[in-house]
Amino acid sequence: MRVAEAIKSWVVERNMRRGDRLPGEAELMARFAMAKGTIREAMRILEAQGLIETRTGPGGGSFVGEVTADRAKALLANYFYFKDLSVADIYQLRRALEPELAAALAGKLDADQIAALEGIVARYPRPAESAEEERDQHVASLAFHRKLAEFSGNPLLGFVVDFMASILADLTVYRRLYDPPNRALYDRGRASQLALIAALREGRAEEARAIMRGHMEGAEALMQAQEAQVMRRFIAE
Repeated sequence: MRVAEAIKSWVVERNMRRGDRLPGEAELMARFAMAKGTIREAMRILEAQGLIETRTGPGGGSFVGEVTADRAKALLANYFYFKDLSVADIYQLRRALEPELAAALAGKLDADQIAALEGIVARYPRPAESAEEERDQHVASLAFHRKLAEFSGNPLLGFVVDFMASILADLTVYRRLYDPPNRALYDRGRASQLALIAALREGRAEEARAIMRGHMEGAEALMQAQEAQVMRRFIAE
C-alpha cells in the first residue's frame, strides 16, 4: 500500500530505531494528507509486517518495531513452500556461500564458539540405527551450519546460510530424505565437520574453505541420490 510505504520511508529517512515513538494519528493524517481510515489501514499493514508495535494504556501509542530474523525466515519459508525446491536448488547456493563463510571465520572464533561447534558434533557420535535417529542426526548436523552462520560478522551472509540450512532441514523431514539411513553421508559429514573445526581453531582459512567446499559437493551428491531413492519409492507406492 502506497501510504504504508510512505510512512516506512519517512521512518528510515529520520534514522528512527526500535522503540522510537511515531507521531499520533492526527499528525500522520496531516503529514501525509490522508483520511483517518487510510492511515489506520497503513498502520495495520506495518504492524502485520512487524515494522511497528502498538501499545495501549498509559504511555501507549505506536512505536518503531523490528522484524526478527525468525519472523523473516518464517515468511520466506512460506513463500518457498509453493516453489517445489529441490536439493540441487539449495546446494547451488550453499556451494557458493558456505566455503566463503568458513574461510571468513578461520582464526576468528573464541574458545566458547569452538566449544559450541564441538558440542553439536558430539550429539551424533555414532551412525544412526533407525530412520528416526537418522532424521534427528540430519537436523543436528544442519544445526552445525546454522551455528556457523550465527557467528558470521556479515549479517546478510549469516542470514542466507542459516535460512538455507533451515529449509534443507525442513525438506529432509517432510520428504523423508533420512530414510533409509545413509552411512556414507554420516561418515563424510562428521569427518568434514571435525576437520573444519580444527582448521577454524588454527586459523587456516584456505583449508577451511576447501573442507567446506568438499563437504558441500559430497553432501549434495549423497542427498540427491537419497532424494531420487525416495522418489522411486513414492512412485512405486
